[in-house]
Amino acid sequence: MSAEDLEKYETDMELSLYREYRDIVSQFSYVVETERRFYLANTVDVAVRNADGEVYFEVTMSDAWVWDMYRPARFVKNVRVVTFKDVNVEELEKPDLRLDEGPFSG
Repeated sequence: MSAEDLEKYETDMELSLYREYRDIVSQFSYVVETERRFYLANTVDVAVRNADGEVYFEVTMSDAWVWDMYRPARFVKNVRVVTFKDVNVEELEKPDLRLDEGPFSG
């Protein structure tokens, strides 16, 4: 496989992963970023731990999706991440269901 073929394969995989993300993001409540991965999850808990003066974060998530194009199964029931680096957790906005829009509205 040439370098050009590999680059095209990785570009196609990234595009496929982005499309999957776009299709499922509305099913999740949180976005979680760690130094190594990006997750979507419905339950997130971040605990600050201290061991011998070193502070680290223990992140547990359930009902999650992992942004990783090399993973055959991106949906996981439970995830536990331990990291000494920053963790970013954002709650996703859920658009309100509007009954006055759509094919059956006045």
